[in-house]
Amino acid sequence: MDVVQEARELLKSPRQVRDLEECRNIESGAVFIIASGASAKDFPLAKYADVPMITMNGAISLFIGSGVKPYFYICSDDAFYREQPRLSGEAMRLSQRVAVPQNHMHYEALDPAGQLYLLTRAPKLSWFDLMCRRDEELIRSRKLGAGRNRSLGFSKNLKRGFFDARTVAYLALQIAYHVGFTKVFLVGVDLDQSANRFYETPGSFVSPCTLDEHFHTRILPSFKILSKYVMNKDFQVYNLSRSSRIPAELVSRVTFEDVDRMIAG
Repeated sequence: MDVVQEARELLKSPRQVRDLEECRNIESGAVFIIASGASAKDFPLAKYADVPMITMNGAISLFIGSGVKPYFYICSDDAFYREQPRLSGEAMRLSQRVAVPQNHMHYEALDPAGQLYLLTRAPKLSWFDLMCRRDEELIRSRKLGAGRNRSLGFSKNLKRGFFDARTVAYLALQIAYHVGFTKVFLVGVDLDQSANRFYETPGSFVSPCTLDEHFHTRILPSFKILSKYVMNKDFQVYNLSRSSRIPAELVSRVTFEDVDRMIAG
């Protein structure tokens, strides 16, 4: 299907797609990003129910029956709809906003009760453009200009595309920035392939995991870009996972006591 045909199909859909500009810079302050790492099972959801939360994939299970509705839900892997139909259905029902890549629009399971936003990947640049032209919204490292690393970066404006780091938590960070949050707390971003996701139980279906395959080639370099070129006094990111593979020199580790002080302040 070419671009024109795809656009026509999207227009036929009864699902109303919102413009990403509508949710740009509409918030400020703190937000939690809830991922699926084992450490997320200890997150006191009820205590922080008044703080906006961005979650993803099967981490929606933390919200089921809690009365807390995710501010944003993200699904970057279309296999999740068929592998975890119950959880994807709950995500559609509970979330205030849903963001997915544009090609997910063809799946009947994508039927959110809240607002729907479609995402596209940031364009790749030539070596010349990367070295000679600075973009203030699509942030890339000039030291990573060889081969496939030209596709690494951080988007401050999702209307222009997002960068894929092979972990949906990184996409959640780009959404947090786009929306305008200034203080981000990572929960369950362990990135430990050897540990089960917190919602997986013995005998249940376990979705494939490729964290180890991509950690050193895409995930870690992406967090280096975040730390060096994006994080500053106006956009701070903190990690609540003690077992996270993200080095503390890139994203500082904090405790819940630290979080309480920062939110109160």
